[in-house]
Amino acid sequence: MTVREQGYLLAERPGADRTYRLSRMLAAEELDEPVQRPDKDTVDLDRPWQERNTRLRAGGNTAAVLVRLDPVRREHLVGTALAVCAEEADADGWLRLNVIFQDARHAEWALWQYATGAEVLTPQWLRTSLRDRAAEVVARYGSAQHK
Repeated sequence: MTVREQGYLLAERPGADRTYRLSRMLAAEELDEPVQRPDKDTVDLDRPWQERNTRLRAGGNTAAVLVRLDPVRREHLVGTALAVCAEEADADGWLRLNVIFQDARHAEWALWQYATGAEVLTPQWLRTSLRDRAAEVVARYGSAQHK
């Protein structure tokens, strides 16, 4: 498995640790309220980072997806994924990629962005979720007139 070099922000939220990829951040805002930080002598970034890496390598909450992809979309999708485990070209020039996403929600969000240039082959739950989402959009915009 190849994991791309990326910058990440490790954060705590009530009830959960979070990891944010810096390349996905579009904006930041400075707040007036001060941040509540632990004592600098008690902060251990290696521990949560190693735990996240262990979960990723063990499969944890990650989502593995086999996707057919228009090659024009490759760099964008690869930049969004945690890892690409395998890649090959189809006879029609499209690519087949085995991709790992952070979790199910991340996989659905990422592949919805490329709905016209990608086809999820597996898992079935993701195909169903994207189909249902597309049906909702068609139902909303199916008629030519605005209600």
